[in-house]
Amino acid sequence: MRRRTLLLTLATTTVTAAAVALTVLPDVSVATPGTAATTPDTVRWGPCSEKSAAPPGEAASSRLECSTLEVPLDYRNPDGRQIDVAISRLASEKPSQRRGVLLTNPGGPGISGLGYPVALAASGLPQDVLDSYDVIGFDPRGTGRSTPVTCDLTQAQRNRGNLPPYAHTAADVTREAGNARTVAGQCATSRTAWMLPHTTTANTARDMDRIRVALGEPKLSYLGGSYGSYLGAVYTTMFPKRSDRIVLDSNLGPGGYDVKATRLLARGMEERFPDFAAFAAAHPEYGLGTTPEQVTAKFFELAKRLEAKPVQGMDATLFRGLTFDRLYSDASMPLVAEMWQALDKDIPLPPDTPPAMDGMENSMAARWYVICGDTRWPGTVREYQRNVVVDRARYPMLGGSAAGIGPCAFWPDKWVEPPVRIGDRGPSNVLMVQNERDPGTPLAGAQELRRAFGKRATMVTADQGGHGVYPFGPNTCANDAVTTFLTTGQRPPRDLACAAEPSE
Repeated sequence: MRRRTLLLTLATTTVTAAAVALTVLPDVSVATPGTAATTPDTVRWGPCSEKSAAPPGEAASSRLECSTLEVPLDYRNPDGRQIDVAISRLASEKPSQRRGVLLTNPGGPGISGLGYPVALAASGLPQDVLDSYDVIGFDPRGTGRSTPVTCDLTQAQRNRGNLPPYAHTAADVTREAGNARTVAGQCATSRTAWMLPHTTTANTARDMDRIRVALGEPKLSYLGGSYGSYLGAVYTTMFPKRSDRIVLDSNLGPGGYDVKATRLLARGMEERFPDFAAFAAAHPEYGLGTTPEQVTAKFFELAKRLEAKPVQGMDATLFRGLTFDRLYSDASMPLVAEMWQALDKDIPLPPDTPPAMDGMENSMAARWYVICGDTRWPGTVREYQRNVVVDRARYPMLGGSAAGIGPCAFWPDKWVEPPVRIGDRGPSNVLMVQNERDPGTPLAGAQELRRAFGKRATMVTADQGGHGVYPFGPNTCANDAVTTFLTTGQRPPRDLACAAEPSE
């Protein structure tokens, strides 16, 4: 099985999407939109640009088509200012078997999805699914080839990332508040600040329905992971009668990427780390310990040493972030062990460690626009100080960072509408799929979303770690449940727990 992962670390962005094609675009120019009357009735498909398409060499990449729609900036004024939404299509090659479209989203927010249909096909999306649907990708508003946003982030700010350094004291939080306030101010005064009130999950869901209309489809089926789970939950809540088969993978809680979900990353780290500790202990050649307890102790030892003195440009923030981020995939565990070994022995780091952040300004800015614009965040330094004290004790590996203060604390008060409330009204057409030890979207959040959906949803959990179940993971029980739902509409009769299966 092949995984393409865009590793944007906790120290940098914490927006990893499992098996995403490399489609986040470097330093996208920011356009000023004009006005247009309405979204077109039909889509004119054409070749994808080299930057928009999936990596060359994939069998499906030559078949990927792209187009652009115009959608309202503000849906309260649908004939007013318009913005662009870039879309892609991997068309079914079996028209007689085609039943509709499968709109997809790889997560984020801030991640391009134009190449995601090809990434899914390359990662094992079953042929029955590819035959049953035109698989549709898109860049959400604010991102990539859609009308992009910016916060004019400097290179230093990109390298610092979207989560703060680990706070050991109240003074650490106070100090970081200055950086957070600066970034929020840059976003609020950037040349795309006019998009701030409108770059939200609810409006992206409305854009999705415009895509449905433009494609001439009565309903949408959907496959979304990570943040894409929340986007799908919002869409099927806002447009229940236009939702067909909805698959939500690696699920956020019903509040999306709010302060609760961000703090939950620290719990995800604690729940996932034992998988790595067992791996490293079973491979004594890395010199990290021969028991899981010794490997765990090595984590804290290295973090303490790197806080005192960085090694090869790697400080404790990057160390924690890269460790967390690369635990999204079992396949990356050797990279984590090699990184630790290099830092411990001061030998050369593995390639792409740390990853370059030169082209990530738009992705990072789009993330802030969405998560800060979706919900209200605590607005006082004192509350973050209290949260850090609690989470540092409860989840010592990452709690001092995930509970820390960020730009959302100082976001301009330009709300247009309250968050969408996920509930149980609507058809019973949602299948949730979730790893038990997911660091980025922990099981606790998925369980909360499952309760919110009530009779609308069925949930399949897989006894495995990592971020992303379908079709990337090895658990055939979970994968088969999703494939069956997408191709036949049949879900398990009740919530299903899939036992662990050996990795390939």
